[in-house]
Amino acid sequence: MFKKVNRIEHKRNKTGKPKKLNPWIPRIFNHQCYVTFLTGCYSCLWKFRQWEKTKVGFCCCTWKEQLFCPCLVISFVLSLMLLFLWIETSNEYFNFDWVTFLGTGYWFFWSIFILSLAGILTAYSSLLLLLGFLLLWEGIELYLHLCHKILILLVILACVILMFIICKFWKERWLVAGLSLQIFAPYVHLVSITVMVILFWPVAIYVARLEREVRMRRYRMTHSEKKRLKKCNVIARLRGLQVAVGLPFLLILLSLCLMPLGIYSPCIQEKENLGPKPTIFGHRGAPMLGPENTMMSFEKAVEHGAHGLETDIHLSYDRVPFLMHDFDLRRTTNIWEVQPESAFKNPAAFSWDFLSTLNAGKWFVKPEADKERARNQSIPTLADLLTLAKKERKFVIFDLHGPPPKHPLRHTFVRQVVSVILASKIEQHLIFWLPTHDRQYVRSMAPGFQHVGRLVSVKTLAKNNISIINVDYKKLFPNGLRDYKAANIHINVYTVNEPWLFSLAWCSRINSVTTDNIGLLSQLHHPHFFMTPKFYMFIWLLADIISVLFIVAIFCFHWRRETKKEKLFETSSTLTDAQSRRENEEDLHIAMKPPARVVESPWTLAALYPALSKSGKEHQGRFNFAAPSKKLLPIKNAVTPLKPSKHDIQPPMPTTVFELTQAPSRQATSKATFQTPLPTLKVDKPTMPSIEVPYP
Repeated sequence: MFKKVNRIEHKRNKTGKPKKLNPWIPRIFNHQCYVTFLTGCYSCLWKFRQWEKTKVGFCCCTWKEQLFCPCLVISFVLSLMLLFLWIETSNEYFNFDWVTFLGTGYWFFWSIFILSLAGILTAYSSLLLLLGFLLLWEGIELYLHLCHKILILLVILACVILMFIICKFWKERWLVAGLSLQIFAPYVHLVSITVMVILFWPVAIYVARLEREVRMRRYRMTHSEKKRLKKCNVIARLRGLQVAVGLPFLLILLSLCLMPLGIYSPCIQEKENLGPKPTIFGHRGAPMLGPENTMMSFEKAVEHGAHGLETDIHLSYDRVPFLMHDFDLRRTTNIWEVQPESAFKNPAAFSWDFLSTLNAGKWFVKPEADKERARNQSIPTLADLLTLAKKERKFVIFDLHGPPPKHPLRHTFVRQVVSVILASKIEQHLIFWLPTHDRQYVRSMAPGFQHVGRLVSVKTLAKNNISIINVDYKKLFPNGLRDYKAANIHINVYTVNEPWLFSLAWCSRINSVTTDNIGLLSQLHHPHFFMTPKFYMFIWLLADIISVLFIVAIFCFHWRRETKKEKLFETSSTLTDAQSRRENEEDLHIAMKPPARVVESPWTLAALYPALSKSGKEHQGRFNFAAPSKKLLPIKNAVTPLKPSKHDIQPPMPTTVFELTQAPSRQATSKATFQTPLPTLKVDKPTMPSIEVPYP
């Protein structure tokens, strides 16, 4: 036979001596510390005590805790939705920070702050859910501390406020989340099935335990218990819990298995249908590599293979077109240091002599290699950009901002810009003319310009003789691309910074994109998340088959284990019933035996009772005996008391009733008979008066 070794038994080395373990390991890493840690984190109860485990199928907490459990689940769902929404809309971080800067006047990375906040809220609520699940697994009653309850309510409040702000002022973010699902839906399907397989482990355990509990209760029921059980309906409640836990899980799993039937992703297509890689326009140059709208930024974009350069144009008060995006100089220049009282003025209100003295690169944060170069950047003119584009043969597309009232070029700013472009001698087809103002004049003065339209109908584009559109990706994809593709319209979308969004544009056969992240997108040579329909079908069926096999195996394993426990219980209960039945039969057999003679002292009245009874038949008289106060114990191997002769009957003296506390053995009895001292006896008070014997 093999000897079962205790798990905590000290290991022995080669010499046979026990190997000493660190004393703090068993003191810290044990089940008691584990339970204390769970209750401490969840209920702030850091002292260990023996918790009464809840029964299977019964409530795990009080009704007050039951009211707050949905709040914990709601906080987790809301925080998870907020985190998902904010991660998927990372392409819009700069626009969000810019809008908050316009509203507050202070530049801060609010998008990163909200992302961190959403991550903390999700981690906190999910940790509490995990702790509650582990406590339920240990069978410990749930009690969430008051501080946690207050924090959970604050989490719900914060998520609701942020979601309301997004829905009120930033509805387009929901469109971005919907676009991300077109890319990630196949992978969300695979990950969801994997998560469901993992979650099926505790679900199968719980359902199997409920089944074992039902069968054990039925096995232990008697007739009276059946009547009581019909009233309280415990088994029906256990069956209801099985259905409430298992049925929704199976429905969700079935819907996930059939999910690919409703999935549409542009990245699932044949390789021969995949279009060419979209060309890239540097949005204000390369703003992630150099200060935006500076010559350093545009040169960086050219170095990374930009197909074209995008910018924004203002006109100074002395009629010089220059490059600037914002409607003031606070964010990208040192106007606060030079002339703080003019920080909120429109850039077109300054002369070029003053604008050329401002620094446009000190605000940019970059490693030391390019830091000195960035610090020396100034505001460039449109002529500077055209010189670079002409040299590198790059396309130029720009937004033209009209000057404020009382500006000298209030009504002629378009003509001034056209004249500057024509003076640069750049090839006219390299200019993507985006402004809609005074378009007829532009056509007449520069017929080689490529006119770019907005998101309008195909008929309107054909009427204005426009074959290129520049649109926001959030507005283009929901409206569809089929009509524009059928009309052979060149499509440029802005602003695409994330690789997944660039891959979506690539798979959708978009012609060009405008981006801030030219350093990363220029290195992509194949769209991310691309797969053929046959490969996705294979992955889909393989994942479904493997998940079903795993789920069936897990369920059978736990069902078989619980069945074994049930059989062990039935076997032990059968042995217990047989043993109790045997004991009852023995007790009944003993009760049916005749009672043994009671041994009394030879000098008591009980020893003289046979003689007195015999003489009582010859002599009429009355004997008054008092019943003993305690029941005499039956003693085996009793010794027959001495019997006096007929003629030696004397009136007995008052005696005292003695009761043996323990049945003496044969040797002890004989020894007590022939020795003078009596055995150890328990003395009771005399309960019988003197006996009157009538004179014959």
